[in-house]
Amino acid sequence: MGAIKNILLVTFDQWRGESLSAAGHPVLRTPHIDALAADGVLFRNHYSSAAPCGPARASLLAGMYQHNHRSVRNGTPLDARFTNIALEMRKLGYDPALFGYTDISPDPRGQHPRDPVFNTYEGVLPGMSLVCRLDDDLGTWFADLKRKGYDLPERPFDIFLPVDGYPDAEGKGYSYAPPVFSAADSNAAFLTDRTIDYIDAQFGKAWFAHVSYISPHPPFIAPEPYNSRYDAADMPQPVRAASPEQEVAAHPWLEHALETMGLGTEEAVACYEGKSIACHELTGVDLNQIRATYYGMINQVEDCFQQLIDHLKANGLYDNTLIVLTSDHGEMLGDHWMLGKSGFFDQAVHVPLIVRDPREAADAARGRIVDAFTEAVDVMPTILDLMRAPIPRQCDGAPLTAWLEGRTPARWRREVHHEFDFRDIVLKKAEGRLNLRSDECSLSCLRDEQYKYVHFAALPPLFYDLRDDPEQLVNRADDPAYAALVAEYAQKMLSWRMMNDERVLTYQMIQDGVIEHPDDRHADD
Repeated sequence: MGAIKNILLVTFDQWRGESLSAAGHPVLRTPHIDALAADGVLFRNHYSSAAPCGPARASLLAGMYQHNHRSVRNGTPLDARFTNIALEMRKLGYDPALFGYTDISPDPRGQHPRDPVFNTYEGVLPGMSLVCRLDDDLGTWFADLKRKGYDLPERPFDIFLPVDGYPDAEGKGYSYAPPVFSAADSNAAFLTDRTIDYIDAQFGKAWFAHVSYISPHPPFIAPEPYNSRYDAADMPQPVRAASPEQEVAAHPWLEHALETMGLGTEEAVACYEGKSIACHELTGVDLNQIRATYYGMINQVEDCFQQLIDHLKANGLYDNTLIVLTSDHGEMLGDHWMLGKSGFFDQAVHVPLIVRDPREAADAARGRIVDAFTEAVDVMPTILDLMRAPIPRQCDGAPLTAWLEGRTPARWRREVHHEFDFRDIVLKKAEGRLNLRSDECSLSCLRDEQYKYVHFAALPPLFYDLRDDPEQLVNRADDPAYAALVAEYAQKMLSWRMMNDERVLTYQMIQDGVIEHPDDRHADD
């Protein structure tokens, strides 16, 4: 083992936190990720701070809760005054390289609105050097496919359509048949190859690589042999009420969600013959096959990730590279009659986190499983703390260093927090359906081991007793027996917001000059 020289930050898109065999999944097997966990630390109760992709990645890469960075939806600009992990690493002499995407919409102030940077919300995090872009603009991958002799479709996402007449596909569900491209020619394999090329080109120079894989994000389709790795008949059944009507009876937002959300976007319906399908309309076999395909997608991108690990080991880089593996958010996968990552249920925000620290100081913790609550906002402070760099005061998270060294911090959070903003400033769907102003379309969650409280800005709250109702099917917010607890958790929510308001200048004093006082929020004593 050695000192940290290189940093490999890997994100997968829409990977549920329990979808690891190391986390006890009953069907899915993830041997490569398990091996990394055995050589590092698995944080079993790790949560995204927000959803969907843009807000989640803003929290992850800037270390801030959504109510502070305010990039609340895909396409909402991230304020240029905030620093982030890439800008901070530049102060240490690194040139952070991006492979994939960050979904960070740029601050438009001071720039011309016709600048091509504003043609898509899938912008690049300030400070990142874009080495290989791979997002909804599939151009670089498509160029590779064309060189290999593939016929490219006129509509880009038709590349994910299942092949016609696939053997034994009848009766298997929409997402069973594979796409036309092979696993070796997939976008995950392409991104892996570009990352390896970059690492080789450094010739011993220290590097920071952020590799952002799209899988297992929809469309739910997997190349051979991953499409048939799991049988739909073996899938765990979704956690949900007996019917969609019973599910939505719990809250007005759920009724809105099930009416408006489904496989309705181009990328999601590609393997559904171009049809828009409401998530609660999927039949049993189709939903079970989605789950089976989702697990196959995980194995395919896991194998690609392992190629990176094998390359680091073969070239003597593994023992001086800090590896952080996580996801931006989760996937409902039919639970609560939903698909996607919207809302307040755990499945949308519970994600994996594995940190492999190469330092000798971390040897005592190898194979450790941490059950304490950790959050996406902890990732940036952790990387900086391990690099002995100052943690910016904007960061709402805390470094995980103590956990990585086999210690247990004396003062650590006992609950987890996440936020979701459901405004629609273009079509006003939520605003119209729920009779709300846009600024009223938000919710915040506070969850500990016993209870979960969901506070809506302008709708009734939700409260779940996780001891008796771990599947979160029974709302206790209006139950008189829980009235005192609801009030207590509402107060906890208020205290959390007060203690985590934006604080960049609050530790400074103007008195005979500028006096800067120590910040004790990140101490683990």
